[in-house]
Amino acid sequence: MSMELEYLAWTALLTGLMWIPYILNTVMVRGLVDAVGYPVNPKPLAPWATRMKAAHYNAVENLVVFAALVLIADAMNIRTEATAVACATYFWARLVHLLVYTFGIPWLRTLAFAVGVVCQVVLAWQILA
Repeated sequence: MSMELEYLAWTALLTGLMWIPYILNTVMVRGLVDAVGYPVNPKPLAPWATRMKAAHYNAVENLVVFAALVLIADAMNIRTEATAVACATYFWARLVHLLVYTFGIPWLRTLAFAVGVVCQVVLAWQILA
C-alpha cells in the first residue's frame, strides 16, 4: 500500500471515530432515551462536545475532497514525495484541527484547517500538472 493510501486510511479511521466522545456526552447530558430519540427540547451538550461535533462535520466535508484527490492520484500512479508529504501532513493537520477545535483554540484551529487545504491543493497540483 502506498503512503498516500495509508494516510487516507488513517484519516478515514480518525474521521470515523470522532463521534464517540461527543455521543458519550450526549448520553451523559440527555440520558439514553433522549440521546437515541428525538426530544422536543434537548438539553445542550457541553461546549467542548458541541465544538467536537462541529469539527467532525468539518472533517467529513473535507474527507470527501481529500479522498477523491488521493484516489485519483493513485489511479494515475502519481506517487511523489510531494503527495506523500501532503497526505501525511493532512492527517496530522486534521488531528490538530480536531483537538484545537474541541478545546476552543480559534487561531490554531484556522491554521490547522488552512494547512489541510494547502495539502489538498498540493495533491490537486500533482494531478493536474
